[in-house]
Amino acid sequence: MNNAASAPAANPAGRRRGLTIIATAVALAAAGWGGWHWFHGRHHQVTDNAYVAGNVVQITPQVSGTVVAILADDNDAVKSGQALVKLDTADAKVALEQAEAQLAQTVREVRALYAGNATLKAQVALREADLARVQADLARAQDDVNRRAPLVGSGAVGKEEYQHTTAQLAAAKSALAAAQSAALAAREQLATGQVMTEGTTVEQHPNVQRAAARVREAALALKRAELPSPIEGHVAKRAVQVGQRVQAGAPLMTVVALDKLWVDANFKEGQLADLRIGQPAELTADVYGTKVTYHGKVAGLGAGTGAAFSLLPAQNATGNWIKIVQRVPVRIALDPQELAANPLRVGLSMEVNVDTGEQGGKTLADAPRAQAVAATGVYDAADREVDERIRRIVRSSLAQGRTVSAHQPS
Repeated sequence: MNNAASAPAANPAGRRRGLTIIATAVALAAAGWGGWHWFHGRHHQVTDNAYVAGNVVQITPQVSGTVVAILADDNDAVKSGQALVKLDTADAKVALEQAEAQLAQTVREVRALYAGNATLKAQVALREADLARVQADLARAQDDVNRRAPLVGSGAVGKEEYQHTTAQLAAAKSALAAAQSAALAAREQLATGQVMTEGTTVEQHPNVQRAAARVREAALALKRAELPSPIEGHVAKRAVQVGQRVQAGAPLMTVVALDKLWVDANFKEGQLADLRIGQPAELTADVYGTKVTYHGKVAGLGAGTGAAFSLLPAQNATGNWIKIVQRVPVRIALDPQELAANPLRVGLSMEVNVDTGEQGGKTLADAPRAQAVAATGVYDAADREVDERIRRIVRSSLAQGRTVSAHQPS
């Protein structure tokens, strides 16, 4: 009986010890969490609303045509400048041949203008010499008439001789008028020819430049029948088939540069106060889990919330309004070496942990970008080839013109 009575008396003491242990553990846990938050946690902002993004380049034709070959498929790796799609070139080749023939003909015509100026100068000199000779003949005829006119009345000069001299004077006057007209026409022709060629060369003549522009247009259209990849990356989506008639600007496939990815982390508006450009960040991807950690830096904070730039922005000026916490996209630049070691894909989910302990950065960029965001030089080679083609046609036409002139009989 005494043992049974003492057992209940011992239970309150045990419960107190148990509660004390629990309270101590809770207090220690709270103190530990508080210490962790004070020294570490409050300097970090975390979000799992983050996704991998990158440059998604659409391959679109610059000219219309029929697809005759597809040289890359989904998931294929492509190099910058590698041909991806080829269009039929039959019409473009015909147009180029016509433009080249027109350019060659125009060069010969313009060269003839320059050669004609020398001929016109010789004709002007000949007409002016004829004019001087006729003027001298007129002066002699006038002198003969003046000397014979007083002698007709005295009979020293016969009337028939005087009439003959007068007829010669009239013929000389007519010859002078004709010579003056011929000399004036020759000078006008020379002036017109000089206006057509003044201050320019055969290569720089407007007619040659106009024909060269047509060649450039046709040659570029032929070059553009082959669609190159403007960047190095992987084909993500092919939407074209052989034999398909495509128009300029139609999307045919997509290329993604998987070595130049970044992460768009959508932080709540209450988390933005401590975020600064340049702060370090650690990221994990769902595809690899916690065994792979990426390191990056804050590259910039968005200029507005996602809702502000949505297709249908929210209209809060209504009667039934509920406050929704907004999110702002924050771009995180990734380490290229880590990307190469553990490739990511566009659209994958990420968890981002930004260390906000360093507050020396800026919240917004305050200077323009010094370099282009993206650039490609795969189209420059086509321009250089077209320019060389035009120069070759012009040189060939000029050389043929000189050969023909050298073989003409003098």
